[in-house]
Amino acid sequence: MLIDLHTHSAVSDGTDSPATLVATAAAAGLDVIALTDHDTTAGWQPAAAARPTGLTIVPGMELSCRWFPADEPPMSVHLLAYLFDPQHPGFAAERVRLREERLGRAERIVGNLAAAGYPITWDVVVARSAGGVVGRPHIAGALVEAGVVDSVDKAFATVLNHRSPHYVTKADTDVLDGIALVRAAGGVPVFAHGLATSRGRVVDDAALTTMTDAGLLGLEVDHPDHTPEQREHLRALAGDLGLIRTGSSDYHGTNKLTPIAACTTDPDQYEAIVAAGTGSTVVGD
Repeated sequence: MLIDLHTHSAVSDGTDSPATLVATAAAAGLDVIALTDHDTTAGWQPAAAARPTGLTIVPGMELSCRWFPADEPPMSVHLLAYLFDPQHPGFAAERVRLREERLGRAERIVGNLAAAGYPITWDVVVARSAGGVVGRPHIAGALVEAGVVDSVDKAFATVLNHRSPHYVTKADTDVLDGIALVRAAGGVPVFAHGLATSRGRVVDDAALTTMTDAGLLGLEVDHPDHTPEQREHLRALAGDLGLIRTGSSDYHGTNKLTPIAACTTDPDQYEAIVAAGTGSTVVGD
């Protein structure tokens, strides 16, 4: 089985519609794909409706979180959530709050860029989102279109970087609260791209141990942003902590160069996720 458990559609910050995403997955030879858009489940139904025969879809989401080190500023971290109940009141309310926070942050960033003389407007950014959750990738796309930078990756490395004077923080979910919400909704929480130093600061093993004690069930080990050494470290740590090990592409369509199925999950680890999730079910033949 070929299994990719971290992909994004145009409902959040990918470029493929949910229907195109599942078609792309099938064409790549995948047997299982998880749809994990940021802070929303809006792509679940259209993906399921367009599912090609032979492809299994795992309902999921990527939750925007923060970790609070003892003597440092908060860190941005991401939590993958699989097979949760989308109607769970507490978790549904938190997703609404996060989307509103993301929207407000994006509008403030655009305002900062426009004030600094960049040829960008809020209306253009909203139009690029096509009704999805507006975020920095949509701003990046608008900057590429305006000729400010030559790629989305370049935008994130420069004017949209967290060190940029135009950057605006947002109040994401405390990761320990996020783990509790996912578990309360019957879902399976997996820590995403935990050692991706190219994205900024990363948590240490003690933090992941604390999260495990709080109910974390898995680590995303094989990810395009992890070096071979980082993957081996996470694989060993997952073994020590008794956590599920996943692998995935973090596919975003043309917003990133990484192809779908660039990294994959072992079948036995996928089966462990399905066994642990009680809030929703996979969609398959």
